[in-house]
Amino acid sequence: MTLTEMRQLLKSRDILLTKSLGQNFLHDGNQLQRIVRAAGLKPTDNVLEIGPGLGPLTELLIKNSGNVLAIELDLRLVEVLKERFSSAENLELLHLDALKYLQTTPRDWSDWKLVANLPYSVASPILVELAEADGCPERIVTTLQLEVARRLMAAPGTKDYGVLTLLIQLRYQPGELLRIPSGCFHPEPDVDSGCVTLIRREKPLLNIDQAKLFKKIVKLALSQRRKMLLKLLKQNWPSEMLLEVFEELGLDEKIRGEKVSVDQFVEMTKLLG
Repeated sequence: MTLTEMRQLLKSRDILLTKSLGQNFLHDGNQLQRIVRAAGLKPTDNVLEIGPGLGPLTELLIKNSGNVLAIELDLRLVEVLKERFSSAENLELLHLDALKYLQTTPRDWSDWKLVANLPYSVASPILVELAEADGCPERIVTTLQLEVARRLMAAPGTKDYGVLTLLIQLRYQPGELLRIPSGCFHPEPDVDSGCVTLIRREKPLLNIDQAKLFKKIVKLALSQRRKMLLKLLKQNWPSEMLLEVFEELGLDEKIRGEKVSVDQFVEMTKLLG
């Protein structure tokens, strides 16, 4: 779908896009193909797409995978998608709030891939919800604000490293980051975007109960970035215990949470648990 076709379709349906729903649609064919290649799709793949919009990516997903589940919140766009893909037997289309659906409908996504241009406003909570699911998708290839994309890929000690980084990287290893200029979208957003590839770890680093404690620890550890990690953790654990853990992990007593790696937080979780 070209930009001209996209504009004509919106005009013919008298559809005005809204920022509140994060409706910035990717129309650049080269960028769409890059996303599909990053997903490494096979004819047997199950693909989850959130926020299909007018369906430029949906069209490629239908052609390159086995089954596509697309979730769209805007009823006007759902009607467009139904007409565009009326003959697609491998597409299931749901008119739902995707975040609420994920929160209220537990499902095993372990043999699925998420391939989507996520609405900016809900991208982070959707990714966390999927990453924390018992059966999280085997691969995530998603386009979002470049600032958020960098947080997902960040390394310890960098300005982008934070709670979101840790919650995602507990389950996923960061892969490629593709920068997508704002001019590739309609309407054109104020910022550039990035498409990230996240690959599920072969073995979970923590079990379900440990993962809950991990989340508690990292939220506390990064609640005040300028404070020493030891002082923040003293709110919940005795000093003697923490000093033993720090010594075993080889951590300086004055280290801040933003400099502690995912693996170190994992080991800390095991010891404090």
